[in-house]
Amino acid sequence: MRRLALVSLTLSLAACGSPARAPDVARPSAAAAAGSVFACGSSQVRLPAMPPGMTRSGALKRIPSLKGDLRIKGESWSRGAEKLHVGVVCGVRTAEEFASLVERAGLGMHQGRPALSWQTRGGVHHFMWLERPGTAVYVAATPGLATEIDRIADAAG
Repeated sequence: MRRLALVSLTLSLAACGSPARAPDVARPSAAAAAGSVFACGSSQVRLPAMPPGMTRSGALKRIPSLKGDLRIKGESWSRGAEKLHVGVVCGVRTAEEFASLVERAGLGMHQGRPALSWQTRGGVHHFMWLERPGTAVYVAATPGLATEIDRIADAAG
């Protein structure tokens, strides 16, 4: 009798429908672990791996804060609502030109090179330094990833 009840219960539960499917979860891309290389002409810049759990969310081709006609080459990454943008700005030749690219940006130094930092609406933190004439490196992050800016900038090369 117990076997009959067990078989009946099993068949009844199976008839209730298929088991719930696990929700789709974005998997971090292999590029997140490997880092990225960007170039302005023959001048290459290697950026380190993105933080764990990041997924590439598109190309970075525009930085609204910048003045002038400059070429941007980069990537955008995301983890939930948090965003991280990395890349290079091609065409800035002198420190004077670099210093005037963003209104109301703080001017400083990064590893002996001129650097700009600024914040935009939504609390997005931006950091950029002139790696060499013609190539500036750009990193920006939403508030939840802002601490990653220093790690990425320090490991870039």
